[in-house]
Amino acid sequence: MFVLMQVDGELLTLNSSAHMVGYLEISKNETGITVKSTEHEFVTHLFFDGHKAQMSITGPAGPHTSMYGLCAYPGDVEHMKFPYIEARDCDVEHNDTVDSTIDCEDMTERCGLLNETIFSSCHSHTDPTPYITACADTLCSYPDVDGLYCQFMEAYARACSLRSNDTLDWRTETGCSSPQVFCQDRICSDHEFCAQTVGGEPACFCRAIFASPYRSTDSYGEPMVCDQTSASVTLVGCLLEEKGFDYTALHLNDETCRGVTDELTHMVTFSFNSSNTCGAVVTANNSQLIYKNTITSSSDVIIRNNQVNIDFSCVFAQPDINTMSFRVRESSVVQQITSGSWNYNLTMKAYTNAGLTQAVESGTEVQLNQKVWVELDTEGLEGGLFSVVTDACWATDQESPSASPRYDLIIDGCANPADQTVEVEGNGMGTSTSFSFNMFQFPGSSGEVYLHCQVHLCAHNNETCTPVGLPNTPHTHEPAARHWRTVRTGRLLACWFTHIQ
Repeated sequence: MFVLMQVDGELLTLNSSAHMVGYLEISKNETGITVKSTEHEFVTHLFFDGHKAQMSITGPAGPHTSMYGLCAYPGDVEHMKFPYIEARDCDVEHNDTVDSTIDCEDMTERCGLLNETIFSSCHSHTDPTPYITACADTLCSYPDVDGLYCQFMEAYARACSLRSNDTLDWRTETGCSSPQVFCQDRICSDHEFCAQTVGGEPACFCRAIFASPYRSTDSYGEPMVCDQTSASVTLVGCLLEEKGFDYTALHLNDETCRGVTDELTHMVTFSFNSSNTCGAVVTANNSQLIYKNTITSSSDVIIRNNQVNIDFSCVFAQPDINTMSFRVRESSVVQQITSGSWNYNLTMKAYTNAGLTQAVESGTEVQLNQKVWVELDTEGLEGGLFSVVTDACWATDQESPSASPRYDLIIDGCANPADQTVEVEGNGMGTSTSFSFNMFQFPGSSGEVYLHCQVHLCAHNNETCTPVGLPNTPHTHEPAARHWRTVRTGRLLACWFTHIQ
């Protein structure tokens, strides 16, 4: 058997042979690890068995209780605290609820065995009183689990053996079996302690002060971190271990997406992004965009650990895009869209060729009945998750989108059937969409034509972003006797209708 020990931030593998680290001699046996120092004419023994540590210092004048450099000064308590413990935590006395199942009188009597004959050879040089007091105070408040009672007997017997050559036979009379060292191969973080699981395996459990904020909200970790292209959630490893969850076997909807464990803190982070969604389900409605994934455990033939099924979601408000407008014969327009964590640009521009390379500028002459292509393009959106859908486009002879007269080009995502020159391409298929029509003007006007378009974002879900619906006649707003459908031919999205009988 070997043991892992951390020395100055590095792992040291211990076996039956002693190791020298500076002036320290480190050894181990089946009961635990012993560190021996002989510096400054003092002999210092430090013993650790996974749940308790004991120090004994002897020198020219006999036993000593302190030594410069080994213990913090009493006035320097602040530097002894773990980082998750605030200063006020050590100043407040916490009163635990009395455990009515504990017989304190019986426990005190059992702890008093340290005063009996079986330990009498130690009494002359090792006072049992502090051990008896600590034993009774502890076992009157906490249940005797993990061999807690025997640990006090073990501690006193070891302190005695370090100061004499006495070999005590105390286990039979106290009802304590040989010590089971179960945490030598586990290194827990500062906010954890090592103990046995119900299956008898060593595990790192959370210290009460560290776990309190999570337990009070019945959570297993930190709040989810969301942005428009990724999401992540961090769980506390020791909280999962306490519940019997094997966090190394957890994954997202896509089993290849596992959590990343911080080796120092044992915090486990699960994440996905637009490049690798890890099986995330992305949905959208009129007001929200939703990412949803699940942390779950592997589906084996049989299970011996509790199953995990933690859903987590990111919910964003649908970017508030009403309409954007521009004058066809003048230039393009760029509108910046910001809604919460969303921040991207939407550009609307006219071209005189199908390849969308010859833009309509302020000096470009556009003739009546000449075909014009209009592109609505986004910058800053990930096409792997969302598509831009053009709901409607219409023209007016004034800058206001509510001006009259109005001429509809796109209705409910499809070309106006009354205008055979209108064609819609790629609507709902990516982060850009375009349409074309033959140029016109309004009778009696100055010849200016303003285009207005209304768009929204749609989450990819089996290509349901392509428009389909029952449009109304644009001017009368009465239901039309036809049913609209869509079909994709290359990039072209065509709409047609059939009469309803």
